[in-house]
Parts: sequence; structure tokens; C-alpha cells
Amino acid sequence: MTVRFVVIVVCLVSLGGPSALAQKSADEIAVIEVIEQLFKGMEKGDSAMVRATFAKEITMATMRRDKENNPVLVRESSMDGFLKAVGTPHPEIWYEEIWNIKVQHDDDFAQVWCAYAFYVGNKFSHCGVDAFHLHHEKDGWKIFHLADTRRSSDCIVPKKIKRKHNP
Repeated sequence: MTVRFVVIVVCLVSLGGPSALAQKSADEIAVIEVIEQLFKGMEKGDSAMVRATFAKEITMATMRRDKENNPVLVRESSMDGFLKAVGTPHPEIWYEEIWNIKVQHDDDFAQVWCAYAFYVGNKFSHCGVDAFHLHHEKDGWKIFHLADTRRSSDCIVPKKIKRKHNP
């Protein structure tokens, strides 16, 4: 056996084996639960549930392309329009499926990066990535920045992900 192999084995055993490396911390689980609550609130059309996931002061940004395929950055510093859209009754359920969730955190700061596909009812609308920044407040993790990309073509949604939700 090489010294390198022995060092790797000792490290894995002392950490609890390979599965320990893949386990998420309590903070990472709590952060993911906030993101899941956001999307569940959107699905239910419950603006109060959505609002509860965000800090008092937020920024939001969307990167998309215009009709001439030029990059466009749209910024918002208020959730009012988003909350109004979520809470206004609409005939179709808004559903966002996420995958490839990556969480990083240090102390009271966390970031989440994930791919998504957004559906209006059973109809695909758009896809991209979501990037969240959260901080830990007295009452838990809160989103203070949300950025996303949006496109309606060139979307690669894993087959097992496609439309798990049945309205």
C-alpha cells in the first residue's frame, strides 16, 4: 500500500466513511427548507408563505435575453410586484422544480445554486438557474438576494425531474 492510499483510508474512516462526506449539516437542511417553502408558497398562491422566506430588505435580479438576443439585467429592490403576482388568484398553478442543489454556508451566511424548470399548470414556461443568498436571523434563515437566469429554449430538464407535480 502506498502512503497516499493509507492516508485517504484513515481520513474516510475517521469521518465516518464515504457517506459522511455526502451528508448535509443541520444548517444546510434548514436553508433548503426555506427554498422549498418559497416554491410551495408559489404553488399554493400564498403570498404570506412566500414573504416569510425573505428578509425585510431584499434585492432580486433576472438575467434574460431580449427579442434581439441581447443580454438584459432586470433588478428589483422590492418584493411587492412578485408578492402581488403570487397572491393574485390565477387559474393555473405555478410550479417550479429544482435539482442539482448546491449549498455553501459559513456561520450566518449561506448561498444556494440550483437548476430549475418553471411550469404554469402542466405547461412548461422557462428554465435556468436560481442563485439565493441567505442570512440567519433570530427566527431562522431568510433570503436577502435572489438572482436567476430565464430562457424558454435550450432547457435540459432531467427526465426524472420533468413534471413530478400533478395539479
